[in-house]
Amino acid sequence: MSTDSLSSAPPAPVLEFDAVDFVRSSRPILREVSFTVRAGEHWALIGPNGAGKSTILSICGATAHPTRGTATVLGHRLGTVDLRALKHSIGHVNPRHPLSSPLTVFEVVLTGETGSNDLVPRWSPEPAVLARAEELITALGLRPIRDAVWPNLSQGERGRALIARALLPDPEILLLDEPTTGLDVAARERFLRTVDDLHHTHPDLATVLVTHHLEELPVSTTHAMLIGDGRLLAAGDAADVLTTENVSAAFDYPIEISRHDGRWQARAV
Repeated sequence: MSTDSLSSAPPAPVLEFDAVDFVRSSRPILREVSFTVRAGEHWALIGPNGAGKSTILSICGATAHPTRGTATVLGHRLGTVDLRALKHSIGHVNPRHPLSSPLTVFEVVLTGETGSNDLVPRWSPEPAVLARAEELITALGLRPIRDAVWPNLSQGERGRALIARALLPDPEILLLDEPTTGLDVAARERFLRTVDDLHHTHPDLATVLVTHHLEELPVSTTHAMLIGDGRLLAAGDAADVLTTENVSAAFDYPIEISRHDGRWQARAV
């Protein structure tokens, strides 16, 4: 194979869904969902409440398995791989992170190495892990609040801390589950700028961001999928998917879609 053909090859898939169904308590949640996410792509997963977004994200994060069909994460088919090893390569940012302990920002970031909510008793991080945590704290603008405790942080500060936590093990996939929930406009814009910066500093990192508000999409979004009633209505380049016709169909309501300076806007008509 020539060097030219190697350089033109598409990036490797990191997520592949093939005719995925998911059934809970005899109720179908997902029906025949198929898509592929490749390294370096930044996907938006959009749809109304109850459409199946959270279930798709759970399968992407290897915390749920398809009822039928196949889901392949980082080249491993779910059901045939040690999930503990796989999850170390998947970062997850959840603004509802269940933490009640008064951990500092630095300690919260360190829990990304163990995948736990609290510090693991008698666990001593390696020097490389400590250095990586300090590096991420600086990169995400958390240095002034490094020693602040979790209960005293704003939602925006928590969001940036959770990104640092998710990035600590150097994952190949980053899942963002409605990350701007609870943020005011200024905090939301700062957070989205952080995500855009992240896409520049980690060019091979694939991301999937769940939302039902198009205004919450970073400028760096490259791809999108629309979910409605458990079915994939459209998936591909963001500009081709996020159209007035497609979004109106997904939400079963007339919605006009526009884009200015790389940011999306939705307006009822």
